[in-house]
Amino acid sequence: MTAEITLEIMSPEERIMSRKVYGVTLPGIAGSFQVLRNHAPLITALTAGDIRFMLEDSSVHSVTISGGFVEVIDNKVTAIVEI
Repeated sequence: MTAEITLEIMSPEERIMSRKVYGVTLPGIAGSFQVLRNHAPLITALTAGDIRFMLEDSSVHSVTISGGFVEVIDNKVTAIVEI
């Protein structure tokens, strides 16, 4: 089984992480939403909360943010955030 989405989380100062994941849940300004493989292209603002993602071994991890923006395109999720 191979990971399906590339997740990149960056702050203005540094790259926080970049890895293959199976799904991502993000704290959108209108509520949390999930991104899975082949999600429609999207750019939206993020609010304070946790970016949660699942790895190949089914473990769930998170990064706490205070806000930012996310772009979803071609099975790649790029979040520019403030920690």
